[in-house]
Amino acid sequence: MRIVSRRRLKEFWETPGRSDAATALRTWFDVVSKARWTSLNDIKKDYGSGVDLAHGKFVFDIKGNRYRLVCSIDFVRHGVLVLWIGTHSEYDRLNDRGGKGLKEL
Repeated sequence: MRIVSRRRLKEFWETPGRSDAATALRTWFDVVSKARWTSLNDIKKDYGSGVDLAHGKFVFDIKGNRYRLVCSIDFVRHGVLVLWIGTHSEYDRLNDRGGKGLKEL
């Protein structure tokens, strides 16, 4: 898969207090860049319960569910667009009010 916005991942782990995400995000990037997913079932083969579909977005658990990574995936063009990354509690706030914040990404 071709990943758009790798810079967003790097900026996240370079943020003070979030450097612990660097290894997990680099691993995620390596796994996804080598994948040839065609459906959610393919993603689940690599990530099992560590990925969910919410409001049309793919939500990955990162670093033991400490962080959440939200992506849009185009299976036809084999592209992954990184939309958002944050802590699990920040994700919960994003997902408040019926997922309003998540839908707006």
